[in-house]
Amino acid sequence: MEKVMIAMSGGVDSSVAAALLKEQGYEVIGGTMHIFPDYEEATDREDHCCSYSAVRDAKRVAQKLGIPHFVFNLQQEFQTEVIDYFAAEYEVGRTPNPCVMCNREIKFAALLKKAREIGCDYIASGHYAKVEKRDGRYILKKGLDENKDQSYMLYVLNQDQLSHTLFPLSEYTKSEIRAKAKELGFSVHNKAESQEICFVPDDDYVRFLDTNYPEISKSGPILDSEGKRVGTHNGLSHYTIGQRRGIGVALGYPIYVIKLDHEKNAVIVGEDKAVYTQGLVAEDINLIPFATISGKMEVLAKIRYNSSPVRAKIEMIAEDKIKVDFESPQRAVTPGQSVVFYLDDLVLGGGIIKKSF
Repeated sequence: MEKVMIAMSGGVDSSVAAALLKEQGYEVIGGTMHIFPDYEEATDREDHCCSYSAVRDAKRVAQKLGIPHFVFNLQQEFQTEVIDYFAAEYEVGRTPNPCVMCNREIKFAALLKKAREIGCDYIASGHYAKVEKRDGRYILKKGLDENKDQSYMLYVLNQDQLSHTLFPLSEYTKSEIRAKAKELGFSVHNKAESQEICFVPDDDYVRFLDTNYPEISKSGPILDSEGKRVGTHNGLSHYTIGQRRGIGVALGYPIYVIKLDHEKNAVIVGEDKAVYTQGLVAEDINLIPFATISGKMEVLAKIRYNSSPVRAKIEMIAEDKIKVDFESPQRAVTPGQSVVFYLDDLVLGGGIIKKSF
């Protein structure tokens, strides 16, 4: 019997995933990560994964299913690989996606290592995505439920990680999973979903950075698109590309943040049309069905998790860099976010946005 550790967050998805794995004949072990930093753990939100209440919910589900449950202390790994990364990106004027980094370095690396140490063949999670094997390589595909598809967050997984990963919810919709949870008698069947950054329980990332990383908030100039100083900002981390509200500058017409210039420690503002760009360069590339791209390839590209995919052409311009040309200009392309490439429901891979053009 193959042995699998299910990453249990205390939510409905991972709880039902554990039950499905057991029904499929696996020897199932529940594993929950203890990752919250001590300075945030006092605020315990029920809709945030890995909180105290989440651990309690996961234990209750494991007991109901009759499976062992372990809590793994990954605080230091999470602090270094996710939280410090998050702050460092904001310090240099980029807007990071900590969930992508958590998947790469924590859930499917550090937790997978723990699973292997206790003899598990696989790690599983409640993500809505699908892993298949094709032509000798493992591939990643969208989940059945388009509204819940989480493949964007998983493009960073490498061949070793994919080969040891199971996604039991790949062929289900969210409504079916909630119904299954209710049928199984799980108290979490109607639990609210976590929507925000898990280690920022009040959802105020500026407050989090100002409190825990005050050194990164250095005041500097706000410049218009011609380089004229029109105001002063309190730190690049307070702003994002495309932002209109809260800039603190009035120029007699609507203005938006169009760039965060780390070298000048400057916020650049301009009209809405300046927020649109024709393309981008991405780095830190991970490709899944193949090792490299030859020539130009037509794809669908997503520049953020909640955005719709758009037509684009991509080409490798260096060993670890891809140039993306959009079919039509895109709004608020944001350095630090991930761009992910698709062919229909197949995830080709992606990278971190370095700059737009």
